Amino acid sequence: MLRRFLPDRFTCALLLTVLLSSVLPCRGAWATAFGWLTDGAIMLLFFLHGAKLSRQAVLAGVTHWRLHLVVLTSTFVLFPLMGWVLRPLLAPPVTPDLYLGVLFLCTLPSTVQSSIAFTSIARGNVSAAVCAASASSLLGIFITPLWVGAMLESRGGGGMSWHALGEIVTLLLLPFVAGQVAQRWIGVWVQRHRPLVGVVDQGSILLVVYTAFSASVLEGLWKQVPLPVLGGLVLICVVLLALALLATCHGARALGFGKEDEITIVFCGSKKSLASGVPMAKVLFAGHPLGMIVLPLMLFHQIQLMVCAVLARRYARRGEAISPDEGDTAPAD
Repeated sequence: MLRRFLPDRFTCALLLTVLLSSVLPCRGAWATAFGWLTDGAIMLLFFLHGAKLSRQAVLAGVTHWRLHLVVLTSTFVLFPLMGWVLRPLLAPPVTPDLYLGVLFLCTLPSTVQSSIAFTSIARGNVSAAVCAASASSLLGIFITPLWVGAMLESRGGGGMSWHALGEIVTLLLLPFVAGQVAQRWIGVWVQRHRPLVGVVDQGSILLVVYTAFSASVLEGLWKQVPLPVLGGLVLICVVLLALALLATCHGARALGFGKEDEITIVFCGSKKSLASGVPMAKVLFAGHPLGMIVLPLMLFHQIQLMVCAVLARRYARRGEAISPDEGDTAPAD
């Protein structure tokens, strides 16, 4: 149980990257070079995701449309509404820029890999989880920028600029479409080399985090985020996750879903994607303090992994108690 609450290697790498950017931030020509390198990594990331995402899996999801509608509603409607409605209660402990990051977190798509993994461990409907998480990831490319544009306009920022829309198309959408087109030739190879996608996935996140925090540190990030503010941000993330878990769990039961579908809804409808969020933040929040924007997402990411790991095991134990004659088919972590 204690191991569940310890950070994994990637989280440690994130912490080290933040530490490195705080001690040795990139600036000048190095910042420009890292910016180009980060853009290339993001394009490669979305190309590989396009090549990996099965069109058959997304199309198959139409047969279980009620479940997917609930997951998408939780991801793209419930979360943003919670962020806006609870703003008078949650915003005071943090700065306006940090709460903008919280609102951005609320607009992001669900995770793919961890949603499926936790659903499998908990003995949920894995095939439905694959479809729901994939559809969420795909739709997030379009829905998240719309939400961000509305947020910026409400803050008097003029909404989404044409430059930002162009970067979304260039860095996110076109590489993803190219990956889908190339899937017939490289799809099997990508599936066989999933660790490669993981390296690009995590590497692009670390690059964005390093450049984002470098710029923010040079602008005085840690002077603006003392420990009490950081503690308030952690509390906000815990509250949002707890409300999402309660809403998806009781909502699934009220709508008459079975236990397997309930598990899928809980794990796919309550999570937010760091892999999609960090690259999107770089594109959508040009000119904003990017370190402030991605910090809530980084904290939420680790909290959701720790909580969902415990929750998945609890679901699995309940399944074993109901059907003690069945073997444990949940995969190891």
